Amino acid sequence: MAGFFRSSKRSFSSLTEQEILAIGIAAEEDDARIYLAYADDLRERYPASAKVFEDMAEVEDTHRKTLIDMHRKRFGERIPLIRREHVSGFYERKPDWLRKNLSLEAIRQEAEAMEAQAYRFYVEAAKQISDAGTRQLLGDLALAEQGHEDIARMLEGKHTPESVKEEEDATARRQFVLTYVQPGLAGLMDGSVSTLAPIFAAAFATQDTWQTFLVGLSASVGAGISMGFTEAAHDDGKISGRGSPIKRGLACGIMTAIGGLGHALPYLIPDFWTATITAGIVVFFELWAIAFIQNRYMETPFLRAAFQVVIGGSLVLAAGILIGNG
Repeated sequence: MAGFFRSSKRSFSSLTEQEILAIGIAAEEDDARIYLAYADDLRERYPASAKVFEDMAEVEDTHRKTLIDMHRKRFGERIPLIRREHVSGFYERKPDWLRKNLSLEAIRQEAEAMEAQAYRFYVEAAKQISDAGTRQLLGDLALAEQGHEDIARMLEGKHTPESVKEEEDATARRQFVLTYVQPGLAGLMDGSVSTLAPIFAAAFATQDTWQTFLVGLSASVGAGISMGFTEAAHDDGKISGRGSPIKRGLACGIMTAIGGLGHALPYLIPDFWTATITAGIVVFFELWAIAFIQNRYMETPFLRAAFQVVIGGSLVLAAGILIGNG
């Protein structure tokens, strides 16, 4: 269960112009390496797409050199050690071994997200730059990254443009998933699974349905508040494109509370065993709902999602029962 904490990451608005250039240099270098890794992975299966990624890596390297030249001109040879992972709002880049043997569609979506984030980075960075030459450079790089995003969208093998309606629907769905589904699913999983142990431990330890309900209520509401604030605080959405932090925080917090309250409310029933059996049935539907959402929106195979959720939930539930009977 997530709790309150003070983030060690810098806010984007606190960056100096030199630090913005340093992040851009490191980001272009990292993205070039990622594209080359994609190219190596795709070369045997999709040689044409592999060539596209090699070309994109070459362009990213050109961007890096241009940014280094600008840094040398304005600030000298020493580039500060600051990277994207040091700033709130950036997606974490996965290491190469987690990208092996991905489908072309999955790689295309990852590349599209990378370029979209790079575009937003340069747009927001330009707003914080006072030097005219640097500001123009960042604006040019934003346009270049936007062009890369268009290329990434074509990598699925469709060489004819989609209709405006289809593109708008796809964009809206992607934004809906980023803003509501992902944080809501994280909250539902946290609320449903992490509260199983304290609620059922309290139930079997006290055999008192009202006391169990109070434990469940406090755990659910507390987790909802904590998860909601954590989600809203760690990413303002400007660079990641995940949307309003308030909307994401509400989605995450509300779904966390709902996940815990689902199996806490049955303990308003005075009879212990009736309440416990009802709570167990509710837990089954909660876990099924999590698996359904993962399958529907996150494209996780339903059986795999169900297996993972059921195993995890069962272990937490068993732990709660054992502790309660201890």
